[in-house]
Amino acid sequence: MKNWTRAAPLSFMSLGGWILLVTPALAYWNLLSSVHAFLVPFAYAVFAAGFLLSWRFHSSRAFLALLVLLLAQRGMFFYSPGNAAAQGSGLAAWHVIAVLLPLNFVLLALIEEPGFAAPSLIPLLVLVLVQAVIVSVSNRAGGITKLAGVPGIPGYAEVTFFVVAAALLLRWVLVPKPLEGALFWTLVASFLALRSAATSRGLSGAFNHESALYFMAAALILCVALVETSYRLAYHDELTGLPSRRAFQDALRHLEAPYTIAAVDIDHFKNFNDTHGHDTGDQVLRLVAARLARVGGGGTAYRCGGEEFNILFPGKFAPEVLANLEQLRARIEAASFHLRTVDRRRSPRDPESERRGYSRGRSRTGRKIRQLSKPLRPGPISVTVSIGVAGAQKGHEPDAVLRTADHALYRAKDGGRNRVETASSLDRRRTRAASIA
Repeated sequence: MKNWTRAAPLSFMSLGGWILLVTPALAYWNLLSSVHAFLVPFAYAVFAAGFLLSWRFHSSRAFLALLVLLLAQRGMFFYSPGNAAAQGSGLAAWHVIAVLLPLNFVLLALIEEPGFAAPSLIPLLVLVLVQAVIVSVSNRAGGITKLAGVPGIPGYAEVTFFVVAAALLLRWVLVPKPLEGALFWTLVASFLALRSAATSRGLSGAFNHESALYFMAAALILCVALVETSYRLAYHDELTGLPSRRAFQDALRHLEAPYTIAAVDIDHFKNFNDTHGHDTGDQVLRLVAARLARVGGGGTAYRCGGEEFNILFPGKFAPEVLANLEQLRARIEAASFHLRTVDRRRSPRDPESERRGYSRGRSRTGRKIRQLSKPLRPGPISVTVSIGVAGAQKGHEPDAVLRTADHALYRAKDGGRNRVETASSLDRRRTRAASIA
């Protein structure tokens, strides 16, 4: 759960959950009676927008989810008992749709994003086509007259929905990304669509508008998830889950004095990468980011590149946040960090060549280098940060204050690292001069 931050519980409902909450309200207040003539065209427009967004954002998982939803919706309409074009009772086809729909969603949740490359996408499209053929064949084979569980939905299909919903919810908790949450809420909306269609007329009438509304809500949830994913990619750092440089620059443009900026840098980070490999460096970044995300004093942390972070404290003077920053520095220093894996690049590539005397003729310096390149044993690693702090008053430009915080960070580095350094009087004069210029 590396991206699970303190804001995650607050956004757990997500926009998809709110969309699903509004949908039954529209049906309950009978608002559909005045707009039912526009419901089907609007639903097609939502699906079309979803397909376009899926293609634009290279999300074949969302594209396939929308395709499955559309086929399920049209299949339920075509095989409804009130449709004269349908052959057979339609009940068998409904039951097959009720089972296949959740199974498709759990498949989409488990696979990696294949993109729109033909070798990866074509087999999945063929699988969907085969399912459509199965639904058609099941309808011609005859209907099922005795129903169990929720009226119109067989008991085994109902159980399948609940098991898959639990699996998707767990997946969302472990991988808290917009599309994972959208798959969960879309499955819930699909179940409500099936239930609404089955209970409103007991499968004796035509496909109802309330069910169509739930399918449209499911498609809208996927569309919103695609837009939200694009936003997060632009404004959040994927590795640490913190807001990115773009979000930091936007926040700077809306700041009003007083405020304080803290520049944070991981000490000796290059050594982590050179000694233990980039995988370990990523672990260090996530460790530090998790502590920065919980900084007190009303601060918000941003990753602005590499091992560099910035923290904004709106409405705070520098002396007010020094205690919070000192606590942050101490928590990072006290954090227990253990290597998960041994960097394979440090291991000898060919042990047999060592035994055959491959290294004969090498210099003594070369032997020392090979000794240093032996695999390192996993163990605790000490991680520290240096912090530079600068406060802004009325008339100070954010860029000048940020440079002042960087100057304070350099002094913290020169002073031995693992410390919090505030802006000096010289730095403050520079800030005022830059603001006037």
